[in-house]
Amino acid sequence: MTKVVEREKAEGITRGDGPLAPNKLVGIYIQVPFCQTKCTYCNFHTGVASPSAYAPYARAVEREIRNWRAFHRAAKLESVDRLESGDATADSHPEPRAPQNAPLLPSAVIPNPGRILDGGEGSAFQKPKEITADTVYLGGGTPSLFDPADLARILDAVRSQFGAGRTGSGGMCPEATLEADPETITGEKTAAWLAAGINRISLGAQSFHDAELQAAGRMHRRDEIFSAIACLRSRGFANISLDLIAGLPYQTAASWRDSLDQALRLRPEHISIYLFEVDEGSRLGRELLSGGARYSAAAVPSDDAMADSYEFACERLRQAGYDHYEISNWALPGFRSRHNLKYWRREPYLGFGAGAHSFDGHFRWANAHDPAAYAAAIESGRLPIEQLEEVTPKQALEEELFLGLRQLDGIDLAPIEAQYGARHQAQYNRLGRRIEELRAQGLVECDGTRVRLAPARLAVSNEVFVALLD
Repeated sequence: MTKVVEREKAEGITRGDGPLAPNKLVGIYIQVPFCQTKCTYCNFHTGVASPSAYAPYARAVEREIRNWRAFHRAAKLESVDRLESGDATADSHPEPRAPQNAPLLPSAVIPNPGRILDGGEGSAFQKPKEITADTVYLGGGTPSLFDPADLARILDAVRSQFGAGRTGSGGMCPEATLEADPETITGEKTAAWLAAGINRISLGAQSFHDAELQAAGRMHRRDEIFSAIACLRSRGFANISLDLIAGLPYQTAASWRDSLDQALRLRPEHISIYLFEVDEGSRLGRELLSGGARYSAAAVPSDDAMADSYEFACERLRQAGYDHYEISNWALPGFRSRHNLKYWRREPYLGFGAGAHSFDGHFRWANAHDPAAYAAAIESGRLPIEQLEEVTPKQALEEELFLGLRQLDGIDLAPIEAQYGARHQAQYNRLGRRIEELRAQGLVECDGTRVRLAPARLAVSNEVFVALLD
């Protein structure tokens, strides 16, 4: 048994017999695409909506979850059979079995979409095999804006369909995460979240400096981060993750050091640090690309400054006892994000809600991003898929490498070669030569069959991935 697996067993993290083995434990992602305001750096498909839209949207998500098997079968997705059988390898069906990139693919409509069809009285299907969820993640957007009663009904739907209450505490599952903004947290909400089965909070702090928060369009201020953590702790939350962003406007080396110090003062179980990305998907990114000055674009730190901030954080968090287990994520022992590990390990997950993505081991698909269009489709008994793509063996192999290398433990090439080498030898050999080139350049390290990013080159990891897959 490798040290990696030994450590994961000690932390209670389970997976299949290897990184490529089918895993019958799925992750559930719930997308809430609403915010109070749009942050200047945000490149997600989220928006500001009237609170009157929250409850109808929550009902649509609940309906999609309760009828997910019928929706998928009506849409001619093979995900139900694949997940029931544990067939979660992208190389298991080399021939396409569904159209790719299909806009609003399914024309079939399920009858009576307001009630449960699969396995219930009068169902057209036999009683289904159990598919169990061991992680649930409510993200967005800002799901903490929702009425706790609406969140509770969504989680009840997850329990009813995925048996996600038999193995964990609080009537839910080992890890049920809710993303929250500091200003949305109250004692009443916090108590209701715990009662509903939520046992982990991901808090969007981003910075502990008001000038940076204000420039980024955040609603909260420094003091609200402290009060939010105090409220969560007083109600019994023992698993809190804190987000910070390196590269916000007006951020300096001194303010970044202070934000890290304040975060460590609060001692969250998990810390995520993201570098600000300059792209056309955000208002601030578009402004920088066009050479404009709006949204405090002139006050954004340089790329070198962001890299320095990241490297400083790596050392500071190491000294504080946090395990750097993924490029952007650190955890105290036993508190790695189980749900996010599924993404990096290419394990199956099902997404519900507008814009939510899913992966069954062979296909990836996404719901319509527009919340109104999504809710209307669900109400009419139709699954609003706007994107469907078969993951080819070539793509799967590339994903194994660059997603695996995001993890600081790296990847073991032996099972990857066993899975892909015989049928895709030319591609595997080419990637092997590229890994050797990167090793010679000091960008990756090799230990037997295990390959990992060189610790000193984490800040340029994207360059390594581009070179690997070019």
